[in-house]
Amino acid sequence: MSSLSACFRSSIKRQSVPQQLSIRGSDPAPKPDSKAANGDENRKSKEDEVDNSPRPLSEISEMSVEVGGTLGKKRIKPISDKQRPLTRYLPIRGSDLDLRNHIETAGHQVVLCPHVIINSNTCRGFLHKKGSKLNGWSRRWFVFDRNKHTLTYYTDKSEKKARGGAYFQAIEEVYLDHLNTVKSPNPQLTFIVKTHERLYHLMAPSPEAMRIWVDVIFTGAEGYREFEHGT
Repeated sequence: MSSLSACFRSSIKRQSVPQQLSIRGSDPAPKPDSKAANGDENRKSKEDEVDNSPRPLSEISEMSVEVGGTLGKKRIKPISDKQRPLTRYLPIRGSDLDLRNHIETAGHQVVLCPHVIINSNTCRGFLHKKGSKLNGWSRRWFVFDRNKHTLTYYTDKSEKKARGGAYFQAIEEVYLDHLNTVKSPNPQLTFIVKTHERLYHLMAPSPEAMRIWVDVIFTGAEGYREFEHGT
């Protein structure tokens, strides 16, 4: 009887050993990486925020995405209302400046712009000017003269007495009206000449004419704050 019991116990042990080995030898199922999962969710949520954001990316932000591949790699300075995005020169006092050559060197195709008449010392052409009192827009003949150091305007070409204008020393800034500070018939062609006393809101007949006028007038902006302090 005892021998039967021993044999029975031995058979049970032999049957149970493979079961224990199979359990110990199997690898446990890997646990999901919570950090990786959270990282994927965070990245996905940020992408969704960018795609669904009600505020569109600015042109500078879009450029940084194309160049850098991700947002936030470049520190972007905000565009102020006084920033001059079209001109890269400081005012020039020298009388030996060839105005036409200076403008053409800046990349302007003067020969393809019939709205502007420019030579070595002067620039002439029609611009629309916003009235200071009635707020209407009137077509005026503008003359930029480096010999007289003046920017003046007339009712038409034949008029000899100027209706208004400013000396170069009073011109502080020339910039585009990016913020649409005034109601203009064509905001994309509107720019501002800031003097010590007032703002002149002007509208050019074409984009190229506007760019030429901005660069032309700024050569005479002797009141520009950086130029005034000799920097």
